[in-house]
Amino acid sequence: MQRSRIAVAAAVVAAAGAAVAFTLPSMAGTAPSAGKAASAKSDVAPQILAAMARDLGVDSDQAAARLKRSAWASGVSAKLRAQTGADFGGAWLATDGTTLKIAVTDSGSVAAVKQAGAVPVLVKRSEQALVSAKEKLDAADAGKRITGWYVDVATNKVVVVATPGAADAARQWATNAGVKSDAVTVKTSSARPKTLADIRGADAYFIAVDGGTARCSVGFSVEGGFVTAGHCGAVGDKTFANAQGTAQGTVAASVFPGNADMGFVKVGAGFTPRAVVNDFEGNELPVAGSTEAPVGAAICRSGSTTGTRCGSILAKNQTVVYPEGQVTGLTRTNVCAEGGDSGGPWLSGDQAQGVTSGGSGDCTVGGETFFQPVNEILATDNLTLVTQEGSGAGGGEATDSAESAGDCTDQQVARTGDIQAGAAQAQPNGGAFRANAGRQTACLDAPAGADFDLALQRLTDRGFRTVAEATGNGDKTLSANVRSGTYRYVVVASAGAGAYTLGFSAP
Repeated sequence: MQRSRIAVAAAVVAAAGAAVAFTLPSMAGTAPSAGKAASAKSDVAPQILAAMARDLGVDSDQAAARLKRSAWASGVSAKLRAQTGADFGGAWLATDGTTLKIAVTDSGSVAAVKQAGAVPVLVKRSEQALVSAKEKLDAADAGKRITGWYVDVATNKVVVVATPGAADAARQWATNAGVKSDAVTVKTSSARPKTLADIRGADAYFIAVDGGTARCSVGFSVEGGFVTAGHCGAVGDKTFANAQGTAQGTVAASVFPGNADMGFVKVGAGFTPRAVVNDFEGNELPVAGSTEAPVGAAICRSGSTTGTRCGSILAKNQTVVYPEGQVTGLTRTNVCAEGGDSGGPWLSGDQAQGVTSGGSGDCTVGGETFFQPVNEILATDNLTLVTQEGSGAGGGEATDSAESAGDCTDQQVARTGDIQAGAAQAQPNGGAFRANAGRQTACLDAPAGADFDLALQRLTDRGFRTVAEATGNGDKTLSANVRSGTYRYVVVASAGAGAYTLGFSAP
């Protein structure tokens, strides 16, 4: 039998009489030179560069340079986030798309930011403090006049979006939720989250629901199937490859509303997930990984209604209030979208970023669009992204090893300590650090003959909880695919004592 292929973000399918129930929620080191684009340009599909040139008002060389700069900024931001720990206040690319700014709460971290080639910004609140403030809002009843809120690292505040005339009520709501007034900015917008009909931003697939047939879109291929928006089917729903009812797979995971808009469809035999995105002009754009782009970076999405469109990342970790309930953890952009684009993939160059959740406006007058970060889906559902190189990104259980850890200083961050038998130490420096979703790695160089264990812990509403650990005699390595959040490593001297070196890296 000829094998069908799941081409990520594919063509428009017209299905007369289809009752569409799943809809687009609507709401309004040494830094590389930003001017040198040759190496970046050769690695990026020309269709992406052309779309960026059209939508961002730059030429193809400048578009390639922005992508190269964004990739560099992602690495620098991740390193400094781990290195500065609780002092980290956020990272973003300025409006020029090339200047990386890193906020820190301690002047002692300024030198490290400058050494990395970024511009330091001293701020009052750490990123974790801002996230904690936002989580207080997440737990409060917003009512109908508040449509969303998010952390704005550039202003070092939490932004609350309210309908016109509701600014004072929004401020009072934030105060009642326990957020200090000087940490909140209120913006008003007449746009409201709502649903639009006929939603497919990628290869169409069909779901029988409410006596009709709903259509949604493939996001990105993963081993065993594809990811998409969570509002595109409940767990156990059967999916079909076409309107004629060719069996395709089953919804194996779905979250919407709540802390995500994410779904995973497990496909049956005969369907081969492919690492491509359709630009709706007869081309297939490559997917090579899922390195998360920073705030301010250029980004493009593909959708069945409006094709490939580009813009910039405006904010991360936004909560959006939909009629079905609020959804947290979305990324806000100024890319336009229309009905029919929901569920489609987002790319930064050849790096997968997320799947469309909702938007406002259209591609005539412009608007905003939100997407669900793909790394959160991979980490939550233990999935592996299918990439052009044939190797996956994300997924996999946490692993540990008692093999030789090698040189721990080759990680992003290296910390040393001295510990007595039976004691434990938290790193970095007794504190914690924020990390994006993705794979964290660590190695522990322990004293000869000692039994030092290593644990990776995530901060929850019940305190720190271990998400991965490496135990046994000898040096340790640890690798875990985790969600975004606040983390720390804990070194435990189960037997023996002495000096150790811990190296770790985070996305």
